[in-house]
Amino acid sequence: MTRLSCLLVAGALGLLSGACAQPETPAPAPDADRDSYAVDVVASGLNVPWGLAFLPDGRFLVSERNGAVRIVAADGHVAAEPVAGGPDDVFAGGQGGLLDIALAPDFADSALVYLSYSAGTSGANHTAVYRARFDGEAFVDGETIFRSVPDRSTEHHYGGRLAFLPDASLILTLGDGFAYRERAQSRDDHLGVIVRLAPDGSAPQDNPFFAEGGPAAFVYSYGHRNVQGVAFDPAAGRLWSHEHGPQGGDELNLIEPGVNYGWPIVSHGLDYTGARISPFETLPEFPEPAHVWTPSIAPSGLAIHDGDLYVTALAGQALHRLELDADGAVASETRLLAGRGERYRHVLSGPDGALWLLTDAEDGAILRVRMRD
Repeated sequence: MTRLSCLLVAGALGLLSGACAQPETPAPAPDADRDSYAVDVVASGLNVPWGLAFLPDGRFLVSERNGAVRIVAADGHVAAEPVAGGPDDVFAGGQGGLLDIALAPDFADSALVYLSYSAGTSGANHTAVYRARFDGEAFVDGETIFRSVPDRSTEHHYGGRLAFLPDASLILTLGDGFAYRERAQSRDDHLGVIVRLAPDGSAPQDNPFFAEGGPAAFVYSYGHRNVQGVAFDPAAGRLWSHEHGPQGGDELNLIEPGVNYGWPIVSHGLDYTGARISPFETLPEFPEPAHVWTPSIAPSGLAIHDGDLYVTALAGQALHRLELDADGAVASETRLLAGRGERYRHVLSGPDGALWLLTDAEDGAILRVRMRD
């Protein structure tokens, strides 16, 4: 939408012309004191790592976007051969490929591992979830338990982050497919939504739109653009997510079941032409984001750590710490790791009390970040 078109729409709706103003560009968040944390490179040589899981024996499983899962030893040695038994229909193109990896909450007993990935071909693809048992060396009894609908002909905006809720249901974030953004306002498919799955991939009967049947039965929330970060805070009982905006307008949201988050009717960002996506940054019927990044930092991973939120940034090339107040509102923001010249794909709060990051590169690395007192 050009500024002239925006003014015409705003005038027809009786809005002030300020609704079409270009958003101001705020200063970036300040950098944290470099002496307040330490960084160790645990492993390197990973091909665009996307997800990481901590095994009980101290090893790691790392998903690479090209379709491989690697075992990484506690000392950082990366296995030469990928783990056998993964999905055989991974489409690795554009932003797609093998995405996140997560262990089942009862992994110690079930040995179940979940993988998200883009499946299909360049002309017809979708996000899917694969489940298998890990026997210590390979995946066995694997099956794809969920496929989002419909197929798209684009290679962007797959979402793909996984998170378990306390009832062992599985959250999968999805994207709008880039060229289908208006579909994010529909529950008739899975473009621009977050879905909630039972452990076997079926739709839980207490999902907010289960009674509608079909694709809507899986929908947990909708009106999203491309959600690549999700984390559940067990202490506060909150589910957080963030999503990529276009040019600016990256959002952090507190996710509630059944809620429409407004994309693309509302947005703080600009289209890639420089025009406004919409004349509205907010409207009363949609929840306002808990935090907005303009210009875009391209947020990817999200972790809860010591009561704060940590967000990895691709374009922003930093780890953002968001301190929350007692009400769960963002009180302050600082950047870590800025200036290293690295894109950061994911962050996790590790069992050792440190933060663990993946760098987004063809020679990707696992980093361990320890906060100093």
